[in-house]
Amino acid sequence: MNALPLLTSIDGLITPSDEAFLPLPDDGAFRGDGVFEVLRAYGPKLFALEDHLDRLQRSGAAIDLTLDRASIESETLSLLERAEGADCLVRIVATRAGRRIITLENLLVHPPSISLATVTYSPTVILNGVKSLSYAANMHATRIARKTGAMEALLVMPDGTVLEAPTSTLFWVSQDKLRTTALEAGVLDSITRDRIINALDVEVGRFQLDDVMNSSEAFLASTTREVQPVNSIDGQPIPMEPGTRTRESAAAFAAALASGLS
Repeated sequence: MNALPLLTSIDGLITPSDEAFLPLPDDGAFRGDGVFEVLRAYGPKLFALEDHLDRLQRSGAAIDLTLDRASIESETLSLLERAEGADCLVRIVATRAGRRIITLENLLVHPPSISLATVTYSPTVILNGVKSLSYAANMHATRIARKTGAMEALLVMPDGTVLEAPTSTLFWVSQDKLRTTALEAGVLDSITRDRIINALDVEVGRFQLDDVMNSSEAFLASTTREVQPVNSIDGQPIPMEPGTRTRESAAAFAAALASGLS
């Protein structure tokens, strides 16, 4: 695998990332007023580019932010050409000032499995389903979880309804059924989540934390993680890690990946 050149495109101008210049003022930087997407590049190909751009547009529309989709797409592809075939992450950011920021980033290194700690969280209804730049609460939830010795947070509403991890969808197996939280509860419409639900028999609904704590297996799913088994929640081990349904979901996503690269 080739080394990744860390590059940034701002409004189509590509520079080394440490030399990129963002004109200010911009409420994207000052107030977190903007939207973003993160895509996975497998060599020269992006996974589900159109789906990510569709969601970026939905996020923009939800906060009355008009996007130049054609420019974002062409600038993304132009920047990816400069990755020289390296596997990487591609981050797309659109700010309130109208800036188009696209970056090449190294892949995150995830362990084979992950421990979670529950963090009480109330979704902001006005931003439900929006990948806005206002992610400070999500990031702080991870820091809270790590202070307990866990690796990541599991967001749970005050009434005990299970949501998701700060940047990932949670799936688990309870009563021999693969389950995940319904979008209506306030979780993100994850593209990886969508691929797994479309491929397998998944029960979608509102579930209490006890259902997850009594699960036989669980895993996180996201662009950066793909499918990552969960080994414990609040210090309580998950019996099977990875379990049969986790492996089945990983295989289903791998098949979706093979057909979804562009």
